[in-house]
Amino acid sequence: MEILVDVLPGDLPENLTRENLENLARESVKATLLSEGRENEADEVSVLFACDDYIRELNRRYLGKDEPTDVLSFSMLETTEDEPAMAGEPPVKVLGDIVVSVDTAASQAAEYGQPLDREISLLVVHGVLHLLGYDDGNQASLDEMNGAQERILAGMGI
Repeated sequence: MEILVDVLPGDLPENLTRENLENLARESVKATLLSEGRENEADEVSVLFACDDYIRELNRRYLGKDEPTDVLSFSMLETTEDEPAMAGEPPVKVLGDIVVSVDTAASQAAEYGQPLDREISLLVVHGVLHLLGYDDGNQASLDEMNGAQERILAGMGI
């Protein structure tokens, strides 16, 4: 699977580099897919690291929430009733896109007293789990998702 990672221009916390973000994203995506037995689910997934302003606009546009958030996932495997059917199989099966706010990740890491790289990995894992169909809309599914996240992070040695 190809894991595409991009970092939008902007200030990064001094202990975080573009290369570090790319490595964290790739390791987290691979670990999640492997842990879930879904490593052959698709050919491609993308992870974008952005600022609060950027993710706020996406959150407003697609979820109707005019506020920044930590991570958003956009699945390419899910469809809605009003979506037109695609003719034939796409040449590349894309799992979806994950957008992580580095600003919010840094704030949450400080708030929870944990290293920023752990928070970044947690958010990427969370995003991939959403792409795989996990939901955190009620307490039971949130507990299931949190358990999967902790299992995956522990498997990564985090």
